[in-house]
Amino acid sequence: MYGRDPWGGPLEINAADSATDDDRSRNLNDLDRAALSRPLDETQQSWLLGPAEQKKKKKYVDLGCIIVSRKIFVWTVGSIVAAGLLVGLITLIVKTVPRHHHSHAPADNYTLALHKALMFFNAQRSGKLPKHNNVSWRGSSCLGDGKGKQGSFYKDLVGGYYDAGDAIKFHFPASFSMTMLSWSVIEYSAKYEAAGELNHVKEIIKWGADYFLKTFNSSADTIDRIVAQVGSGDTSGGSTTQNDHYCWMRPEDIDYVRPVTECSSCSDLAAEMAAALASASIVFKDNKAYSQKLVHGAKTLFKFARDQRGRYSASGSEAAIFYNSTSYWDEFIWGGAWLYYATGNNSYLQLATMPGLAKHAGAFWGGPDYGVLSWDNKLAGAQLLLSRLRLFLSPGYPYEEILSTFHNQTSIIMCSYLPIFTKFNRTKGGLIELNHGRPQPLQYVVNAAFLATLFSDYLEAADTPGWYCGPNFYSTDIDYILGKNPRKMSYIVGFGNHYPKHLHHRGASIPKNKIRYNCKGGWKWRDTSKPNPNTLVGAMVAGPDRHDGFHDVRTNYNYTEPTIAGNAGLVAALVALSGDKTTGIDKNTIFSAVPPMFPTPPPPPAPWKP
Repeated sequence: MYGRDPWGGPLEINAADSATDDDRSRNLNDLDRAALSRPLDETQQSWLLGPAEQKKKKKYVDLGCIIVSRKIFVWTVGSIVAAGLLVGLITLIVKTVPRHHHSHAPADNYTLALHKALMFFNAQRSGKLPKHNNVSWRGSSCLGDGKGKQGSFYKDLVGGYYDAGDAIKFHFPASFSMTMLSWSVIEYSAKYEAAGELNHVKEIIKWGADYFLKTFNSSADTIDRIVAQVGSGDTSGGSTTQNDHYCWMRPEDIDYVRPVTECSSCSDLAAEMAAALASASIVFKDNKAYSQKLVHGAKTLFKFARDQRGRYSASGSEAAIFYNSTSYWDEFIWGGAWLYYATGNNSYLQLATMPGLAKHAGAFWGGPDYGVLSWDNKLAGAQLLLSRLRLFLSPGYPYEEILSTFHNQTSIIMCSYLPIFTKFNRTKGGLIELNHGRPQPLQYVVNAAFLATLFSDYLEAADTPGWYCGPNFYSTDIDYILGKNPRKMSYIVGFGNHYPKHLHHRGASIPKNKIRYNCKGGWKWRDTSKPNPNTLVGAMVAGPDRHDGFHDVRTNYNYTEPTIAGNAGLVAALVALSGDKTTGIDKNTIFSAVPPMFPTPPPPPAPWKP
């Protein structure tokens, strides 16, 4: 027999001895004839028994381009078929066997609390509410804010967020709230996405950013004044003037005059608002036109802050009573850092890393509140924000010295939060006293928890050795807020089975019953011992006292009043701690506008030609 040689010409192959095959075939024919009752015709024989004249079996298979042994060919094809059947069987089992949904593990407590904490901002919205606001007892309110003043630099001041249990819009803590939310989205967008809350939190930020753009001439390059506050709450000296503190009314029913407070020398407020718009511009970087609008507004505000120096709460202003700012130097570093990230302009980085600025902000000395991030003092946050630059981009000279200092100071601050250090006391129940036993402690705790978690994630993402001073602390303090405390009470409304029911909050305490209660008419709802008729889902109350005690009493705001600044820190801490522990920070988004730190090397010279 001849096979085909792939290179051309016949290829002789030795066949097996056919005599043995003939004998075997003869014996098989005898068996077949005994089994069949009648002879088969030629077609039946060829189909059932094969061609009778074939006397020998080929040992090789011609595949066209190659000739292989029949045994190898059969073994290979059989293996492929068997593997295919095995894969098919496994697929069938996977698709038919009932699942226990192990891939969808129940949400952790931090994620569950996150869903609720974000809802608080929906309840705090002022202005014309969207249809999907999802707070049944809230409606549009204060639609006349900022209207009717002729020749003003603003057209209207409708929108924004009410600060706490009242209906005042304080722009200083509100700006800090939006900056914190934006920072958390920039770092942990994947965790927000996994929790199904990314669009929601971005909507919350946009609601705030859109309002801030109304509070100054955001289309101008240079301004000389901004709005600091809408509404009034001064009741000192026994004043009976109807305002947002004297009256106890649902925001939807407010009919008294709400004054607008302007300022022309308010560096802290303007720089904080610049930080809010700059950070939001990174959140919305995919919406180029809107992002650029936010950046322009941030630049204008920061220039105003630098040109017309002064504290917004100076000179006996009402803001000094409620949200007094101690200095504006920390806002200069904070706002400068955010503007650098939003624009990539080195002039902002040069400003934020000026040693003189850091000295004025208190970066080189450790006072009792050093390391405590709050609506008043952003130094700890600014130092961490700039340490991020050193960890991931390492800009070197001339920034290295101050960035190294900020990094070291940040490490010291994080260590100071740990129980083994004595910088801050703890209650018997284990809550860190970052405000040294003063009222309303929880807002400082959640801010610190966010910073500590973020710093830990920075070190891990940068493949840098962790803290040298001990284990992490933050989850224990957050767990305290969620209910692991001596009172077994959750300090987040709607989370768990035992939480405060008498919040110091006008909208939540007055029923939505088609009755309009006037200024004093609502006092009966303020003073009643009955629980609030409306549940303010997600509100973190001010917190317990230094002895872990808590009085669920509506009239005591030091225990039961929530604020947007406190809830912003809570949201940031919860998202940082939530979900899959392998999901870390987004290393690159914050650097989207930052150009390469070092110039691109020139191309190699062209080859030499004689």
